Amino acid sequence: MRKKVFFNLFGWYGVLAILVAYILLNLSFFEAKNIFYQLLNFTGALAIVFSSLRKRDYPPVVLNLIWALVAFGILIKIIFGLL
Repeated sequence: MRKKVFFNLFGWYGVLAILVAYILLNLSFFEAKNIFYQLLNFTGALAIVFSSLRKRDYPPVVLNLIWALVAFGILIKIIFGLL
């Protein structure tokens, strides 16, 4: 039972992280090249992946794996000064 609650909370974190990142980007608090924006996207997408895998709900897994990979690639570019 505790595992189920943990994975549900993890999934909700993911949803909130991505929504907050999107809202803050559109309200001009962030730019797409902002490390915090990309961290919210990356961690949010991974949280949804883990939550969805637990439920064997594969479409969100595929979407959010791609989302996380894009965010990770941009994070690497930001960290190494390539953006």
